[in-house]
Amino acid sequence: MRGKGSQVATVNFKSLFFMLWCIAISAGFVQGQDVSTSNLMRHIQNLSASEFGGRLAGTQGYMDAAKYVAEELQSYGIKPYDESWGQLFEVECNEVENCTFNTYVNDNDERTVYVLGRDFVCGSMTGRGYADANVVFCGYGIDAPAFNEYADVDTRGKIVMVVTGVPDFLPTSITQPYATLRDKARTAKAHGAVALVVVNRAENCRRNEVQGMNYCGEGPHLATFPIVQPTMECGELLMEGEKSTIEKTMATIDETLKPQSFHLLKKFEIDVNARYQPRALTANIVGFLKGWDKKMDQELIVVGANLDHIGMQGETCLFPGSDDNASGVAALLETARLLTKYENRPRRSVVFVVFSGSEIQHLGSQIFLSNFEDIKKIEAYVGAERIGNGDSIVVTGNGRYPALWEIAHKNDSTIGKLATGVKTMPKGDAAPFAQVGIPSIVFCTLNGNRYAHVPSDKPENINREIITQSAQLMFLTIKELTDGDYRGRSKRR
Repeated sequence: MRGKGSQVATVNFKSLFFMLWCIAISAGFVQGQDVSTSNLMRHIQNLSASEFGGRLAGTQGYMDAAKYVAEELQSYGIKPYDESWGQLFEVECNEVENCTFNTYVNDNDERTVYVLGRDFVCGSMTGRGYADANVVFCGYGIDAPAFNEYADVDTRGKIVMVVTGVPDFLPTSITQPYATLRDKARTAKAHGAVALVVVNRAENCRRNEVQGMNYCGEGPHLATFPIVQPTMECGELLMEGEKSTIEKTMATIDETLKPQSFHLLKKFEIDVNARYQPRALTANIVGFLKGWDKKMDQELIVVGANLDHIGMQGETCLFPGSDDNASGVAALLETARLLTKYENRPRRSVVFVVFSGSEIQHLGSQIFLSNFEDIKKIEAYVGAERIGNGDSIVVTGNGRYPALWEIAHKNDSTIGKLATGVKTMPKGDAAPFAQVGIPSIVFCTLNGNRYAHVPSDKPENINREIITQSAQLMFLTIKELTDGDYRGRSKRR
């Protein structure tokens, strides 16, 4: 029984365990579990720095970040897989150098100025150019015969305003051609529009935070057609004083199953300066650690993480990509350091791959496999994607490759049973590996998409506890794969 005014201490057992685990590691009590949180955070802070410009594939910033990774691997004694560290390939790249976005009602009125990086971003594949015109709101931006949001409005010479996504009440066969920003832009341009404003309604992004997306659909590139993407909060400001709000209009569309397009009183003024390169050079970084056992050194364990991110727009909008995916690269680098630290190096050989082009439909992973001559020697792929936030560790891939997942599950029991197995096929950069029959698992986190593709994905928002635990489990799993009796391809279902 507790007396009046007494205090009861509460114990966070998860935090207490983490503290005791760190003490044990620093004292050297737990063999092989000496993952360094400071090393992980150092890599994340370095890769998130503005000097790398958000690591957009095809830019100098990305290549400088790739050089950093190669130099770190080399400092641990990792060698390039071939004569060069870089596996070069070409990507579509668009660098937004500046953009202004203003609104007004009458020509003599003072402009309302919106800020790049705070109120809006440009679509990653925006065209360059200037537009000053009246505006038409066209819902989802669909012009299919069964649902035509352009039928009763005149968009010639005007700026079209739509929202992201497509309606659930229409079949995919109708909505699929209007799913991406480029799809919506092509449709608007075909109806005579001079620019497109797409309000972001993504569920995984806060109403007042901009969100970037490198891949916005297939080409061709609309070189002189600007695409601007405001936040949902900014979108509602754009609708102030108009016929209806965005939320009310979209609710009416979903309720009546009919278009609700209308002309705005305001005019928009947009000026985009962007440098487009259809074939910009980028590179995967591929390192190699040869196994010491001559009977097993031809068997390969591939460890991968993507380095590229969303980049930077103008001088006010940087996407640091600390969790996505500097956290995964940091875990890869720490794994490389630890594997070279012990006297008995791995029996099997290890290939470390840092992918570019992941934000473009996982292009780097596909390029790696299509150009890797020793693909039949790969016994397993282990990846790390966004392991710096979330509630717990998730390991995908146990449904198809239970023997591989079981190793992670067994090692997880030594650090507090923090991981959850997911039976779905591995996604992201692991998908091309799984598709060609290579046993694959990916370390990620549950509910870890809070900072997906937003400017606040910064080092200070990394959960040091979860990333250290994730990196530890990843290292222990890879160490057993390289030293143990695992036979990946013979254990597939």
